[in-house]
Amino acid sequence: MFRGAGFTIVPEGEEADVFVVNSCTVTNFGDQKSRKWLRRAKRENPGAVTVLTGCYPQAFPEEAAQFMEADLVCGNGDRKAILDNVLKLLDGHERIVAVTPHQRGELFEELPVERFETHTRAFIKVEDGCNRQCAYCVIPRARGPVRSRAEDSILKELRQLAASGYREVVLSAISLPSYGLDTGTNLVELVEKCAQVEGIERIRLGSLDPDMLTPEFITRLAAVEKLCPQFHLSLQSGCTSTLRRMRRVYTAEQYAQVVDQIRAAYGERPVSFTTDCICGFPGETQADFEESCAFLKKIGFLKVHVFPYSRRSGTPAYDFPAQVHEREKQARSREMNALAEEVRREVLAAHVGTEDEVLLETPLSETLFTGYTRLYIPVVVSAPGHKSGEIVHVRLGEYDGERVRAALC
Repeated sequence: MFRGAGFTIVPEGEEADVFVVNSCTVTNFGDQKSRKWLRRAKRENPGAVTVLTGCYPQAFPEEAAQFMEADLVCGNGDRKAILDNVLKLLDGHERIVAVTPHQRGELFEELPVERFETHTRAFIKVEDGCNRQCAYCVIPRARGPVRSRAEDSILKELRQLAASGYREVVLSAISLPSYGLDTGTNLVELVEKCAQVEGIERIRLGSLDPDMLTPEFITRLAAVEKLCPQFHLSLQSGCTSTLRRMRRVYTAEQYAQVVDQIRAAYGERPVSFTTDCICGFPGETQADFEESCAFLKKIGFLKVHVFPYSRRSGTPAYDFPAQVHEREKQARSREMNALAEEVRREVLAAHVGTEDEVLLETPLSETLFTGYTRLYIPVVVSAPGHKSGEIVHVRLGEYDGERVRAALC
């Protein structure tokens, strides 16, 4: 929108007339980083217009309104108004605070994207909002209720991205499996239709909730050839008693059953799993933590994003008893990260000598590229005569602690 209005987008660190921070509020640390970034921008560019938008003002509007270093404070609603408000401020208008509360029945706000700076894969947001009430999470407050983007709009944008040369698309959302709950369709139907778009060769899914993946859902996904067989199944803990305190709606055993169903649906074809896990949730004992670690080994995750529990104001868990000490949370995180890396090495070792396709992404030299396989294995490969955005066939080698060495077939 800014570029269309004649603005030039400059790299961070350069002088600018407008600074925008699209804030994250999943943790208190996210809020602090957003405020710190804008405070520095205002200090170094006192005449510039500063904008604080995103989840922090949406979830905590009164607190965000007190952050005077921001000339414009707005949330996740009516984002198209950001440009008009910035133009007003550049024209001398006084400070603007405009946070629109979420409401039942609100529609998905269309903000189509035609290209992505520095990305060789495209991201299409298909849904916003979450109807769940996990004890640790402020997202329903920040994002509002589930609302799905119109299928025609998604497919139109996907065709435009394919015409721009993108070969891989990631379908992203706040609650991806909830897509269509409000419009009478579902995620599987969307994936099947996206796969019919000419030029798109790979479709990847964002985070999925295991309890929402029915056997029929899984069988139909496995039948879509273009769907990358990598599933990011949200876990949060491998201990059922911790999951109950978190107010997650599945047990560790049910999670494992979904993994088994996905593997069975793919049969001899390889499939990989990635996830998120929280350490030190209130009430988590050492035994609970060890049970969670054992579960990670049992599943055999390709990648685990480990987070120490962040005590978030505005969530039920903030007031839960038996809060785990910060030092203990950090120690458990280090231990779980080490275990996750050990499991990752075991998973990658099993793929040495196998073949897969890689989307070439960041060039390290004229011939050397980093990229990801369909299973989301990070590789580095020498591909003379090729360029970023192309898909090449490779044979996988050893893992060096960061990427797998691969060779063109």
